[in-house]
Amino acid sequence: MGERANEEGERVLADAVAACQHILGRRLIAAYALGSLAHGGFSALVSDVDLGLIMADPPLASDGAALQDAANRVRAGGSDLHQRLSVFWATPSILQGQRDGGRFPPLDRLDLLENGRLLEGTDAREGMLRPTGSELLIAGAEFALDYLGGGRGHPGTASAGLGSMTPVPGDDTVLKEVRDPALLVSRGPRWLTKIVLFPVRFLFTAATGQVGTNASAVDYYLADHTAPASELVIRAFGWREAGPARPEEAVPVLERELIPLYVQYIDDHTMRLAATGRMDLVECFRAWKERLLA
Repeated sequence: MGERANEEGERVLADAVAACQHILGRRLIAAYALGSLAHGGFSALVSDVDLGLIMADPPLASDGAALQDAANRVRAGGSDLHQRLSVFWATPSILQGQRDGGRFPPLDRLDLLENGRLLEGTDAREGMLRPTGSELLIAGAEFALDYLGGGRGHPGTASAGLGSMTPVPGDDTVLKEVRDPALLVSRGPRWLTKIVLFPVRFLFTAATGQVGTNASAVDYYLADHTAPASELVIRAFGWREAGPARPEEAVPVLERELIPLYVQYIDDHTMRLAATGRMDLVECFRAWKERLLA
């Protein structure tokens, strides 16, 4: 099953590389597999397919729209996995911190640096800046507020992982589902496992400065024997392969442990963000907790 799933993911990557190469031509320096197809743990049921592109300088104003159009055509023309494609892109000068632009949030840049698997072209990561711990913390916090907490009311810099299932930034979709596990379970295993495991991955990255793969993040979480959601985290990690055997049986453990997991994550990041001086984000996290527990 794992080998077949990887083969299906590789086909999506090949289709995406071909579509982007058609647009970029000689400007495409390198294409990389990112995410679980690069560092392991890919699940055909729930994983996204992440592609990273490095293209020649200078970046063009039309690059973003052109690559978005290519990605949309790949998503529309294939399987369910094709619909989960995410494309990240930048030029060497952007990755080296010499100019702004592109679409490569800090966590995905770190994944490119540490795990990127070259698919096409010549490796072009030399001189690339490693994101700092503060960058990773703040980017993860902004993502969580915008897409998990409905907190800031405008889009942040989305990272890989939620893909087409992302709720509208600023709404209460996830908040309602966290407080109503039966509703969350009804959304299916892909959404369910992301809502449970995203806080676990953010906790891991904030503490270690490393890419929060599901396996490493779960191991880190379970090593703390005082963690309030160990049973839920173990189950959610297993649900990535097959989903709950009986969806209704997932509801009791979600009712017991999902809100405590989110409170643990919010409290941890409130403290860490305060240490960076980002009191605007601290206030958003405090408001998120109040709404969660209301």
